[in-house]
Amino acid sequence: MNVTVLRMGHRHERDKRITTHCALVARAFGAKKIILSGEKDDSVLKSVAEAALRWGGNFEVEYREDWKSVLKNFKGLKAHLTMYGEKIKPAQFKKTKNVLVVIGAEKVPAEVYKLCDFNIAIGSQPHSEVAALTVFLLKILGEKPLWEKKRNAKLKIIPQRNSKKVVTKL
Repeated sequence: MNVTVLRMGHRHERDKRITTHCALVARAFGAKKIILSGEKDDSVLKSVAEAALRWGGNFEVEYREDWKSVLKNFKGLKAHLTMYGEKIKPAQFKKTKNVLVVIGAEKVPAEVYKLCDFNIAIGSQPHSEVAALTVFLLKILGEKPLWEKKRNAKLKIIPQRNSKKVVTKL
């Protein structure tokens, strides 16, 4: 399954860290791409692209000003993560080749609810979009250890009980 994340409403000064965390979670937990919409922030685009190079995986990051065209032109299922949605049913995604996951930085326009196939709640309580995205990706893509998915990494962490061990591959 190919998962793309659409991060809507990025605000340069307010959302830099949280948008970066959304992108890092998307990459680490199996998404293929993140599209950032809102204020263009080259520093976020650059840091995420560099992280993907260092830590491996085939992950793309891009900026698109027009989120509406992304939603309208996407070929596959579209899932909007919101605390007001319905309970996630992973089986709804099992036979799907392409999934677009929409997460907001601020209140999303009502039109998003109509343009998406599913409006999914992870918990129906206030929470971060980072947490919602993590739970969603685990439920639809599974729990294979992350280091097994990133074979082309330049850096690799060797799990240790009491210390840090990072191996650099050339």
